[in-house]
Amino acid sequence: MTNQEVMDLAEKSLIHTYNRFPIALDHGDEVYLYDVEGKKYLDFAAGIAVMALGYNVPEYNQALKDQIDKLIHVSNLYYTEPMAKAAANLAKASGLKRVFFTNSGTEAIEGAIKVARKYAWLKDNGATDHEIIAMNHSFHGRSLGSLSVTGSAHYQEAFKPLIDKIVFADFNDLDDVASKVTDKTCAILFETIQGEGGIYPASKEFVQGIRKLCDEKDILMILDEVQCGMGRSGKMFAYQYYDVLPDVMCSAKALGCGVPIGAFVVGEKAENALTAGDHGSTYGGNPLATAAANAVFDLYEKKHVLDNVNEVGAYLYQKLEEVEQQFPCVCDHRGMGLMQGLEFTVPVGPIVAGCIKNGCLLISAGSNVIRFVPPLVIGKEHVDQMIQVLKGVLETM
Repeated sequence: MTNQEVMDLAEKSLIHTYNRFPIALDHGDEVYLYDVEGKKYLDFAAGIAVMALGYNVPEYNQALKDQIDKLIHVSNLYYTEPMAKAAANLAKASGLKRVFFTNSGTEAIEGAIKVARKYAWLKDNGATDHEIIAMNHSFHGRSLGSLSVTGSAHYQEAFKPLIDKIVFADFNDLDDVASKVTDKTCAILFETIQGEGGIYPASKEFVQGIRKLCDEKDILMILDEVQCGMGRSGKMFAYQYYDVLPDVMCSAKALGCGVPIGAFVVGEKAENALTAGDHGSTYGGNPLATAAANAVFDLYEKKHVLDNVNEVGAYLYQKLEEVEQQFPCVCDHRGMGLMQGLEFTVPVGPIVAGCIKNGCLLISAGSNVIRFVPPLVIGKEHVDQMIQVLKGVLETM
């Protein structure tokens, strides 16, 4: 089939909730993707920060093939070895204690909200009027619960009423957050690095201040590391830069490197909040998904992924700084590791489209920020290739 034939077929049957780019991807290899007509693209989007190991990784593929031949699904009524190992791997990597596996980041946020409310319910003798503080310009998902804590009105408007008792504060403004805390507050929830909101890392003062506030008030600190976690920042989880541990952490995306899996992980403070019957997921933690997660943890170590993120991330930062200095339409550059953003004074849609036309996949974070979230195994030569394409497009504007 041609690109157009695939697009025509899809548009006849799919609900149009995505404005897709006009290419139909067919296969991938290393850090490149190919459409159905054979055109090659350098991938600096990684399936929205999912494909950390790139494409067609033999060891990863074999782990999944081996598991398919053994067992794909049995439900959470039973134990399986892949699930047990994946939970142990994630608990160790995060520094936290107990794991609940979900199918997505959105579901992980839903679980974290339930942990917070149940923790407060137990503490306050069955009271149900507790509040969660979330951040303006945040993004946590599209289900009604995760949408309720997403601080962007345009995502919410058509779907109200959402769950109540959500209070919004300004990200990186500790005083504003502190002013919103009351005796009804049960949790403070935020992304360690805001993603969809424009690639904004949290400040050390903010993260450590929230941790202190949560300790003083006996409320839960919930960190959304769905996009910025699993090595993207240069550490396995971005909060590890700040010398803190959250009470609840949400993970997904690169946790499975393409196989849908998410998780929320709790520390000692919240480890007994949920008990039998409080939460569930038919597919959550199934053998195939957790075998993928185990392969990811193994390959991160074997391929020294974090070392590569730090080395190539620094190189990417340097090169994007040069772009900012060269082109007046670029007004800011920020980020960590291989999660960086360029902010423009103009809408970035035409820039992204131009890069795609010239064989490099980029994505935006809002209308005026280009987001750089490539596979974590890219090399400096791939950065150079992307920069050449980006500059070529900017020079035509």
